[in-house]
Amino acid sequence: MLLLGFSGCTSFRDYVSNGLKVGPNYQKPCAPVAQDWIDKDDIRIRDQAEDISTWWTVFGDPVLNRLVAQAYSQNLTLREAGFRVLQVRALRNIAVGEFFPQQQDMFGGYSRNAISKSVANSSFIPDRFYGQWEGGFNLAWELDFWGRYRRAIEAADADLDASVENYDDVLVTLVADMAQNYVQLRVLQQQLALVKANVELQRQTLELAEARFRGGQTSELDVDQARSNLAQTESLVPQIEIQIRQSNNAICVLLGIPPADLAAMLGPAPIPTAPISVAVGIPADLLARRPDIRRAEREVSAQCARVGVAEAELYPHIAVTGTIGVAAENTNNLFGGNSMVGAIGPSFQWNILNYGRLLNNIRYHDARLQSTILLYQSTVLSAGAEVENGLIAFLKSQQEAQALAVSVDAADKAVRIAIVQYKGGIVDFNRVALLEQNLVQQQDSLAQSRGNIAQGLVAVYRALGGGWQIRLAPPGYVVGADGAATPPEGVPAPPQGHEGVPLPAPLPNLPAPTPNAPGVPAPPLPAGAAPAAIQRPAPTVAPTAAYVPLPPPAPLAPVGAGMSGQAPAILPPVAARPLPPSHVW
Repeated sequence: MLLLGFSGCTSFRDYVSNGLKVGPNYQKPCAPVAQDWIDKDDIRIRDQAEDISTWWTVFGDPVLNRLVAQAYSQNLTLREAGFRVLQVRALRNIAVGEFFPQQQDMFGGYSRNAISKSVANSSFIPDRFYGQWEGGFNLAWELDFWGRYRRAIEAADADLDASVENYDDVLVTLVADMAQNYVQLRVLQQQLALVKANVELQRQTLELAEARFRGGQTSELDVDQARSNLAQTESLVPQIEIQIRQSNNAICVLLGIPPADLAAMLGPAPIPTAPISVAVGIPADLLARRPDIRRAEREVSAQCARVGVAEAELYPHIAVTGTIGVAAENTNNLFGGNSMVGAIGPSFQWNILNYGRLLNNIRYHDARLQSTILLYQSTVLSAGAEVENGLIAFLKSQQEAQALAVSVDAADKAVRIAIVQYKGGIVDFNRVALLEQNLVQQQDSLAQSRGNIAQGLVAVYRALGGGWQIRLAPPGYVVGADGAATPPEGVPAPPQGHEGVPLPAPLPNLPAPTPNAPGVPAPPLPAGAAPAAIQRPAPTVAPTAAYVPLPPPAPLAPVGAGMSGQAPAILPPVAARPLPPSHVW
């Protein structure tokens, strides 16, 4: 145990309390969260923690429900994230395998040998030419005396957790992107319908101006101005159609299909109507809800374990090696009692002249740990800001839409009165043209504002981390137009409160996962379903206390500081959180 005092960074007491492992034990870092939302006093903001696993159903749009269902089943980015989980799971199993004897092999062979009789003492060679048959087993096992392999398993477990959280984060992004593109498509469709209606109105105005010009009641100026207004409004049609096609293509990519015209499938529909209020819980709930925050926290845990792996290199590698086998000149005697050979014994290897390299490797991992902690805290800050941005857009867009609705009604009435007065010669055409241009602008703004309400709500649910929970549903469940989960025929209904997901037919021409090991094929990834590695219950994270001001970042401490079984110096002390047993999923 003197080695701990003279060569390493971990004291004997910490070594024992860490479970006979060097390096720091992981403690969850603190998170800078606010006490309440900025608009907490607005009656439209509710602090209840409601289920947001199928939040898109609040719009009551069956087409959107189907699109989300198909995207979950077919999206290629989501499948890629699923296969990344399988990759990390395989790496984790490799790390576990390193804990056991690292070398286990069988050997065997035959050789025909000749010994020179021209060397010294050649007269003592009884048989110059001889054959040699041999075979046996070798074993070498480096004992995990300092916890190097156990720390590596901790890091691999945390990496596997992080890959699962990354899958969930991709799913949250997928659902929100689908809703966002769908809302934008409906906004553009309404804007196109309004522009076409205004084109028809301005065409009638042009005919009126031409009739008055032919009757000598006005000059050709009115006709030219009317024709100019009409052409300008008509030019908006291809602009909007371009944007509609782009939104259509974006939806196709999210669905995992080549670009195609989805007009027949989507059909006509108004802009999705959002409820006037939203339940967002409290800011501390984000730590448990958002997959990207959980992923960042798991990355901190993995890096903390890697500090222990690096520190274990300071100590001698203690191993047990052994060989057992048989050797004989003739095969007849190969398996006789006198043919057995073997050796077994302990050994050690100590890098005594590499402390500059080993110490700097520890410093590297320690600095990377502190930067990972800051990245986690930055992710929490960004999450709170994203929720606030979504909330203010959702709330203020409602007020904007109300004001624009009044403006559009007044502008429409003014246009119709002006046309009647122009027909009677009471007003000139310039006033009619200005009112018609204003009507086009106001109607376009109203449609965009109504879309912004829905987009703001989508941004809120995206920032809250809603939607990833649908991967917890059993395969085969489908979501109807009302968002309710329905089990397959012959399967009992799920427990109360369980959410379902749709799983249509698999997308063709997708490769199955590669085998985990020779002769042991991996199960194919079901369409839309999470890989077996991520079919686990939702993570539970204890609610974080109110915001604790962070101390100013301290300069990086020398190697050994913050590595005696405690959290790094930059972190305030918090309750230790054991590593989740992710390998028992």
